[in-house]
Amino acid sequence: MFEIGDVVAMPLPLGGYGAAQVTGAAGDVITVCLLRRHSEALPALDDLRGAGPLTIDHHAWPGDPEVVNIDVADPVPTDFVLIGRLPIGRDLPRETICQGFWPGLPEEVTLQRLWETVIPAEARAAYKNAVGGRVRVDLGGSPMYRSGHMTKLDLRERRGEIRWAGLDVLPCLTGLTWAGADRGLVEALEARPMISSLHWSDPPDEVDLGRTHLTELTFSGSGPRRAVLPPGVLHLRLDGELPELVTANSDGRWVRLGSVCGVPRGLAEVRKVFLDVAGDLVLATLDELVELEFLYVRWRKRYGGLVGRLASPRLDRLELVNAYGVDASMVPESLRALSVSGLRSSQAGPIRQRYQGSGTDVEVYGAKSDKWLAVNLDNPLRDWVDDHKRAGTEACQAYVVAAEAIGRLTPDDPGAVADARQTLRDFVQELNSIDERYGSIDTLRRQEAGDAFGELAKRAGVPAAEAASWFDDWREF
Repeated sequence: MFEIGDVVAMPLPLGGYGAAQVTGAAGDVITVCLLRRHSEALPALDDLRGAGPLTIDHHAWPGDPEVVNIDVADPVPTDFVLIGRLPIGRDLPRETICQGFWPGLPEEVTLQRLWETVIPAEARAAYKNAVGGRVRVDLGGSPMYRSGHMTKLDLRERRGEIRWAGLDVLPCLTGLTWAGADRGLVEALEARPMISSLHWSDPPDEVDLGRTHLTELTFSGSGPRRAVLPPGVLHLRLDGELPELVTANSDGRWVRLGSVCGVPRGLAEVRKVFLDVAGDLVLATLDELVELEFLYVRWRKRYGGLVGRLASPRLDRLELVNAYGVDASMVPESLRALSVSGLRSSQAGPIRQRYQGSGTDVEVYGAKSDKWLAVNLDNPLRDWVDDHKRAGTEACQAYVVAAEAIGRLTPDDPGAVADARQTLRDFVQELNSIDERYGSIDTLRRQEAGDAFGELAKRAGVPAAEAASWFDDWREF
């Protein structure tokens, strides 16, 4: 339990140490302020005496001290080090309305350091001084007109040679979406350290991003077969075929990996993994990850279980979502924290009992009976019953009615489009009525409703853009 004045040293992504101090406490919450001090080695307490607050001014942040409230129950990463207690400096904030978590603090320090040490001063100034309004973007071929404040640009539809110098009229550009062959993309990224995010669909077999400044990278579709990752990448997402091999700084130690296709070779030291799976997850496929500390598994259709045992001795946090095929015997025993969301009610008790008296922090919620799941397992609105049983039941039924009506449509029928439109509108109006009666549709449920609507519209042959427009026009939640 931390007390006011405690100072904590934190290993930083990409190397070195940052530090934070507890500056306030009230009830079950402590206030933590990041300190403006960086060191290559673990600092001594005297090294941090008199350190001021770390102000965050990278990108659009205004330059305020980084201070957050953290629940005392929030787990502290095992590599954080309590190095002692110091008086609180007069310039350190003692209260805030911002919420945070211990694991998120090191990345904030790193992003600020990258802004100060990697981005040239003139590029930082251009970002901060960017003028709004539309600017002419000439990449060759037909010019585009975009906002001078644009941060993300999708170039998947651009064909032929690209005039990459045209990007320089967008000083706030930090992310690109690209597809296919390189065509000068990597060279353009190497010359523009402000661009920190890339989504590359169907890349070539061999990709070398080792001289770029990306911190976020997504590959989707086919390939690459082999990839050299940027040295500063913090987030890697694999939404397509599994690469045979990736080459990463420190074997991926600082990479947060998300994947729908498994884990490629080359990431032996990755510590945080987020997997979307269908069917059983064979844990032996993670044996290379000897430093794995946190594993998140979310099942899609074909809800399976966990097969085998995890080899990583460091795993201490496990989160399972849509775990309808998981039983208590499959879950590792030596954990600091376990969260299971969406499971059969027959397994909720055994899972809690398995960890009784072990010191493991266990959260189990969203349990549903076999009878309920027999009817609603594949219903995309099934979890709404966790918030409000009656509202969730009615929403699930509304989806079933709409899905059955869409399934009866004949694509070649001249009236099919009109029938689909009416069915989709009826579905949204029923959700409007449910929300009016129960007030149960929050931001998450609205997103789930939109996804369910989009899937129904896709089955009916409605273009995605048109379906999105209908949904926004009709919904009242």
